[in-house]
Amino acid sequence: MHDDTRLYHNPRCSKSRGALELLHERGIEPHVVAYLDTPPTADELRALLRLLGIPARSLLRTGEDEYAALGLADPSLSEDALIAAMASHPRLIERPIFVHNGRAVIGRPPEQVLALL
Repeated sequence: MHDDTRLYHNPRCSKSRGALELLHERGIEPHVVAYLDTPPTADELRALLRLLGIPARSLLRTGEDEYAALGLADPSLSEDALIAAMASHPRLIERPIFVHNGRAVIGRPPEQVLALL
C-alpha cells in the first residue's frame, strides 16, 4: 500500500462513507484521516489544494453555520484567510478528499474517488 493513500473522512457523512466503501470494495485500504478530530494545518490544506488544483473557496462547505458566522462569503477574502478559517473550523472543509499516488479528488459523488485508481 502506497503511504500517500489517504481519505479525509467524516464518518457521519453518507458521501464520505460511500467513498470509503467503494475503495474497500476494490481492496484499497486508505489511511483514514478523521479530519474533524485531527484537523489539517494550513500548510496541509495548501498542499491538498495544490493536489486538487482548486482555489481555497472551492473547498469550502458554504452551508455550514460557520460559513455565515465568519463572513466567508466576502469575495475580498484572501486564499490565506479562507485556508486559516478551514484549519480553525474543519467542518468547513468539503469531504471526502481522497489522496492517492500524488493526486487528489473530492469524492462528490463518491464514485469520483475511483478516478484516481
